[in-house]
Amino acid sequence: MKLSRKMLPAIPGKATRQLPADNWWALPEKVLQFGTGVLLRGLPDFFIDKANKQGIFNGRIVVVKSTAQGNINAFAEQDGLFTQCIRGIDGGLQVAEDVINAAISRVLTATSQWQEILDCATNPDMQLVISNTTEVGIVYVEEDIRQSPPASFPAKLLAFLHHRYQYFKGDPDTGMIIIPTELIPDNGSKLAGILEKLALFNQLEPAFIEWLTQHNYCCNSLVDCIVPGAAANTAADYEDKLLIMTEVYRLWAIETDVETVKARLPFGAVDTGFVLSPDINVFRELKLRLLNATHTLSCGLAFLTGLDTVRKAMSCEPMAAYMEGLMMHEIIPAITDRHIRNDAAIRFAYAVLDRFRNPYIEHRWLNICTQYTSKMKMRVLPVLLNYYERTGQVPALISLGFAAHLLFMRGGTSYSITDEFAALYQHAWEDAMPAQVVKRTLGNEQIWGRDLAAIPGFVQVVTAMLQQLQQTGAMAYLERVATEITLS
Repeated sequence: MKLSRKMLPAIPGKATRQLPADNWWALPEKVLQFGTGVLLRGLPDFFIDKANKQGIFNGRIVVVKSTAQGNINAFAEQDGLFTQCIRGIDGGLQVAEDVINAAISRVLTATSQWQEILDCATNPDMQLVISNTTEVGIVYVEEDIRQSPPASFPAKLLAFLHHRYQYFKGDPDTGMIIIPTELIPDNGSKLAGILEKLALFNQLEPAFIEWLTQHNYCCNSLVDCIVPGAAANTAADYEDKLLIMTEVYRLWAIETDVETVKARLPFGAVDTGFVLSPDINVFRELKLRLLNATHTLSCGLAFLTGLDTVRKAMSCEPMAAYMEGLMMHEIIPAITDRHIRNDAAIRFAYAVLDRFRNPYIEHRWLNICTQYTSKMKMRVLPVLLNYYERTGQVPALISLGFAAHLLFMRGGTSYSITDEFAALYQHAWEDAMPAQVVKRTLGNEQIWGRDLAAIPGFVQVVTAMLQQLQQTGAMAYLERVATEITLS
């Protein structure tokens, strides 16, 4: 039995699955979505579906597939329906929910159905554009938007907006809310700048450019949810080619203080994971430091102890103690200020620990070690510097993360290193003692953009820890460190 609108009444266990109502199929199309990927389906589409089920948003999604590659037949065969299996840990308790999402109305391929996509611009109910075209999608490309279709995502979007402007004769009320979810800072602001620049390149009328900039709202946004993608069909009593799994934690933070935008995005009323705020930098900082920096500081150490996944690390008491201590004792004191409250940071940290414990998601430490050095620089270095500036002390657990980084970057026969500075580390380790390696690498401004060896005591602490990792072994030394964390 395949998932489809026709078979919905026959689904076993309907009481435990969240199903769409019969009147959903008549809901108007309100959203144009660029991208068919699992992140969009697992997060924005989830909020839209949930709001529809509560009778709040009452709108469906037209999905644009930008390339001819890949097969979209499953969307048509399943009437846009897909199962979302929500699995993970929340407050220490396991969560398992199945949602049948009916937010998608249809999927159109830009290369063969461009006119149908433009026709969506004439729909007065359309009000929202969502995108996830990967980080390279929001780029400026000088091209004619009159192509069928234009090549780049911004050009496609501009062509859609220009067609809408012409059809509704510049009516201010027909402007769109545009929310890119690509994982780059200030994604909305960058997209808005590209659209205006591209409009000028195409010599579009000044009145359109005014409508574009004054009555359309490109909002910066941040998405945070692990969506592994296609999962083993946990709903084994029917076939679903579009089934996905997501973790319990979810965040879609959108930066705006415009009342018009807030009124059209009512999703916060149905899920606490949806946030509208005039400044989303606090959410970005919490994620970057407490989740990403903890991952980065832990990856080399965990791998060297023989723990290959994040979940296994959280089942190992010494490693779990290190990761929790890292967040609570060093990262939070380094990042909290008048913008980031201590209690908010602590709540976020405990949510991160729940995410790390998720038994349904396998994050491999070796994958997290990819481009290890640049991640240390971007995610960890500001925390190190803030901690030292505020306390005048060298943070011990962060220092251990640096020592493990240096030892991992030495290389070995059991793993390969993908890092732009790999050769530099290999050279630093040639015929050198740990103290020399630490000085050569931490003092290298080419790597860090500054001389980290100038931080009083930092070289000495990292050197001592590197020697312990080599002499006693990573796990034995980690057990000693974990005992000290517990006693403190």
